[in-house]
Amino acid sequence: MSSSFSLLLFLLFSLYSPSPPPPPPPPTPFSLPRVKRKTKNSSSMVGLGDSNSSCNNNNKAKDKKRKKKKKRGGSKRKMTAEQTLAFKSVTEWVYLDHQNSSSTAALSSWVVDDFGVQKSLGRGMEKVVFELHSHSKHSDGFLSPSKLVERAHGNGVKVLALTDHDTMSGIPEAIETARRFGIKIIPGVEISTIFSPRNSEMEEPVHILAYYSSCGPTRYEELETFLANIRDGRYLRAKDMVLKLNKLKLPLKWEHVTKIAGKGVAPGRLHVARAMVEAGYVENLKQAFARYLYDGGPAYSTGSEPLAEEAVQLICETGGLAVLAHPWALKNPIPIIRSLKDAGLHGMEVYRSDGRLAAYSDLADTYDLLKLGGADYHGRGGHGESELGSVNLPVLVLHDFLKVARPIWCGAIKDILETYAEEPSDSNLARIARFGRMGSFRGSSPLSCGQDFIGCCLSSWLTTEERQNAEFEAIRLKLSYISIDLGGVQAPIGSK
Repeated sequence: MSSSFSLLLFLLFSLYSPSPPPPPPPPTPFSLPRVKRKTKNSSSMVGLGDSNSSCNNNNKAKDKKRKKKKKRGGSKRKMTAEQTLAFKSVTEWVYLDHQNSSSTAALSSWVVDDFGVQKSLGRGMEKVVFELHSHSKHSDGFLSPSKLVERAHGNGVKVLALTDHDTMSGIPEAIETARRFGIKIIPGVEISTIFSPRNSEMEEPVHILAYYSSCGPTRYEELETFLANIRDGRYLRAKDMVLKLNKLKLPLKWEHVTKIAGKGVAPGRLHVARAMVEAGYVENLKQAFARYLYDGGPAYSTGSEPLAEEAVQLICETGGLAVLAHPWALKNPIPIIRSLKDAGLHGMEVYRSDGRLAAYSDLADTYDLLKLGGADYHGRGGHGESELGSVNLPVLVLHDFLKVARPIWCGAIKDILETYAEEPSDSNLARIARFGRMGSFRGSSPLSCGQDFIGCCLSSWLTTEERQNAEFEAIRLKLSYISIDLGGVQAPIGSK
């Protein structure tokens, strides 16, 4: 009995007693202990792990350096012969008022990066920066044209296109301020249109940029009437947005929107969004658009926008260059680009501050369009907005732009001067003075001859060769028999 009981206890103890821990695994040849690196004065040996770590750190440093170099635009190299000629042509146009300036000399001091963007090697040279898409308070921007030009100057911009929505009213102020800073202003406008093919489901808003010469559109009154109709539609559109927001239990006041827009400015979506932020209905502009004001959103509304093809045709007929704005925002870009190309479209935006968009660059190649771009600057600040001059346009792109634009602008200037020579009315003279440089002659002495008249108006826009061709000579001869009023003084243009 006792032996049986002892056996039972032994079995129970064996079942419930913990098993001994397993023996440690044998060391492997790759589990060498890592020794910390000591100071320079230490004579301790460094383990093999540190040798690998040192190599890894060196590789990481090299990778970081390569990435930083790539971010800056890659390696620098001398310009090719093609780039040198393009750069010379671009800078000559930019600095027509300063032909003896060092800005057009010493091309050997310039290099380009991997993307063809020009960079200076010396202090005496200035990078030629074009900003082709900007807005002021005359539409939905936050800055006045003067402040916009000042900011552009601070960012190194040499050529600025003011492209307010559906108005050119800010151009004169921009030109006046730009004279103080040596900036060339391209009179522009961003026209709100609609693309409406037979399939109504593909209808969507399209914005067209127009770039004009120093004298502006050839048929200014016709273009202004066209734009005024769009602005009237913007008022109705903004009112409808406010009404829809009210129905959504957001009691936004119309007076609040118009106060933000400013006197005489047609309110747009951005003004409505700003009013929503100030009223506390949304936290920021992005939220206002994401929740209510996006295309097709609960508070979205259309105005009386013309067809996109009509806008492109009118731009071409009035001496402008037509460019499709931000095509990446379109739902169906290919049929739109194809249709606008048939209407006379010259180019499309392809470059942004984050680089060139390959897909849209390919589309531009397919339809033989200029590749352009701009910051679309509004001055609202924040990390989401590109700065003035932040879009790096390669020198060959700028050259192609001017190669297409300058003959168009030259023809437009000739038409405007010819119109004045045939009918020397105050209204036709005002058309020249509106965007040209005639304003600087008010109250000055009479102009001595037709050469001075054309030269003073166009010296910053046309080269001497362009101004001295046979057609301009004929216009100059006609102008020699015309008197103009300069500050109350009637002076024959051809008088000595």
